[in-house]
Amino acid sequence: MSERFDCHYCRDPLQGKKYVKKEGRHCCVKCFEKFCANTCIECKKPIGADSKELHFKNRYWHDSCFRCFKCYTSLVNEPFMLRENNKVWCSSCTATEDAPRCKGCFKPIIAGDQNVEYKKMVWHKDCFTCSQCKQVIGSGSFFPKGDDFYCVSCHEHKFAKTCAKCKNPITSGGLTYQEQPWHSECFICSNCKKQLGGKRFTAVDDQFYCVDCYKECVAKKCAGCKNPITAGFGRGTSVVNYEDESWHDYCFKCTKCARGLANKRFVCHNGKIYCAECPKRL
Repeated sequence: MSERFDCHYCRDPLQGKKYVKKEGRHCCVKCFEKFCANTCIECKKPIGADSKELHFKNRYWHDSCFRCFKCYTSLVNEPFMLRENNKVWCSSCTATEDAPRCKGCFKPIIAGDQNVEYKKMVWHKDCFTCSQCKQVIGSGSFFPKGDDFYCVSCHEHKFAKTCAKCKNPITSGGLTYQEQPWHSECFICSNCKKQLGGKRFTAVDDQFYCVDCYKECVAKKCAGCKNPITAGFGRGTSVVNYEDESWHDYCFKCTKCARGLANKRFVCHNGKIYCAECPKRL
């Protein structure tokens, strides 16, 4: 009489039937699924003897259940990542999920996408647009204003000061004279056209002159020394005027005794200037 070959659990004979050997014990297919089979972590059903089982870190799946949580692509023989809640992700979806989000469209910026970064914020290149005209700024120049960004043209028209001479926006540099803004290249000597920014100059009838051009072209000539009278440019800040002629204050003196006559009585005799006493001695 042959030895009995029964299921370890239900004791039904296994002779001529399909069975499973698990941990040294033989059991029928039905008892295997009831007592021995691992449970699929995805569908929560037992992984039967006829199913292909996949496992990773004490977690088990039917091969048909081993799919990307995001895109449902089969991950059998494919790279994957086990993420929160025991969900498996394909490498592509993992990269997309972990990628930084565009500040413009809020979609992920994945490797290879052209992007713009500014102060720990990032945009797709085509999402980085001017707050005013909505044109793409991309990798071009821009001006931040609070939470807004402006292209050069819109910033000029919206925020830049206007030059008092050419009336065009001042985008960089520039200077201020009598509370009016100027381009440095517009604030120039009316005669020689040299820029006057940071240099000594004088204004005459709304025209600006450097020191040399003022002396040469504008300043009156002293009737005494014949040199230009450049008030504000060194000696001779005071001017004496008499009968269409002008003198440095230090040049206005008696022809005979050379006494300074600025703010004093004087006499004009035969076109010459004298103190009140010297004409008596002539």
